[in-house]
Amino acid sequence: MKPFAPTFMKVGVLTAALQELTPRVVRDPDPDRAIEDWLAFARDLSASYIQLSAALHPTETDVPPEAMLDPVANTLDLRRPFDAERARRVEAALRATGVGLSDIGYFDNMLHHDPAVRRKKHDFMLRVFDAAVLLKVDAVCGFVGRNQRHDMDENLVDFENDFVPLLKAAKSRGLTYRVEQCPMPGWTTADAWLNNVAYTPGTWIALHRICERHGVGDQFRIHYDPSHAVLMGQDTRSVFQYLKDTGYNFLIGGFHVKGQVIDAKGLAAWGYHGQTVERGDWVAGKPSPNPADHLNAWKKQVVLAEHELPGTARHDPLAYLQNRTVDWLDHQLAARELLQLDVPNTHLVVEHEYPKARLQDRERLTPILQGSIAFVRRIDEAAGCMYALQHEVLASQRIPIQGVGREPYRS
Repeated sequence: MKPFAPTFMKVGVLTAALQELTPRVVRDPDPDRAIEDWLAFARDLSASYIQLSAALHPTETDVPPEAMLDPVANTLDLRRPFDAERARRVEAALRATGVGLSDIGYFDNMLHHDPAVRRKKHDFMLRVFDAAVLLKVDAVCGFVGRNQRHDMDENLVDFENDFVPLLKAAKSRGLTYRVEQCPMPGWTTADAWLNNVAYTPGTWIALHRICERHGVGDQFRIHYDPSHAVLMGQDTRSVFQYLKDTGYNFLIGGFHVKGQVIDAKGLAAWGYHGQTVERGDWVAGKPSPNPADHLNAWKKQVVLAEHELPGTARHDPLAYLQNRTVDWLDHQLAARELLQLDVPNTHLVVEHEYPKARLQDRERLTPILQGSIAFVRRIDEAAGCMYALQHEVLASQRIPIQGVGREPYRS
């Protein structure tokens, strides 16, 4: 007979949630001030961890911020080397606030078709790896990306030639690379919808097999974000069941908790691949010379869906069954029931991209993030309690679980 002993995941927040917490006039000359301020802010939010956002500085990036749907935050500023002295300063802030560091996130196209641009991004990723080692975290989170000049099968070759060396560099430093699976439909003005090769379980498995051939299978893991599954017409339980059925339910190593709410009217107009013409990113049959117009490329996504900050979308049982928004309780139950997880050491990272609430105002944003983080924590606690009661306590006494519940591959 087993006791009731639920286990819960670690709840944190991605620092891109408030990019301008520390004004640039302050943090550009004193870059680690941004990390200190965010750790203090995370304590006020009751977040136990932060996922530290790294990015090329706006003066160095190849994509202008005004062309981005979700401009990334360079909370970790790596224009100059992150050395032991900088690491000690951050460690002191970690101790003072009691907030932990889950990992570092750098989200960029690591298979860019231009060799010089790709090399610049890879060099920056190596600096992220080195900072991760100094900060004593065991993982970095990011994208794979896509070579826009090649079809998807050709990108498997690009992955083997150009991304596997990054995984070997991660292995030499004792790190895991966790891939977020966003398809990145608006990354370019082209009509390609799938701009991150690692967008779905089928490609995760294909990529992992390549990694295994090169001895870096353990370095390749997935940082699962259910909002992207909704965008692909998938549901979490079926995705996790597929991974289990194929023997790859070990692949998911962490989570972004971000939702997606499908707009049925936009879906009726454009379907799941979004707006394909007259978006505003093209002028006279060519990509607009104005970078701000390139933001309209994201209409491939935003005309049919809107990101959800967990807890801000209505409870909608019909939408759950139609895979048009995230059933958070079942998401956390399915993770426990179907994946190979070390639950107490698994991170749930709140990623805030709900446009209407994405405020760059600390006073207004604080209660919004507090509410979402509290929601995520309590949903996970509820799922942990249900799992322990049903699959441990009742199972040990041979008492059946009542009812049917959600079934994979069925909506």
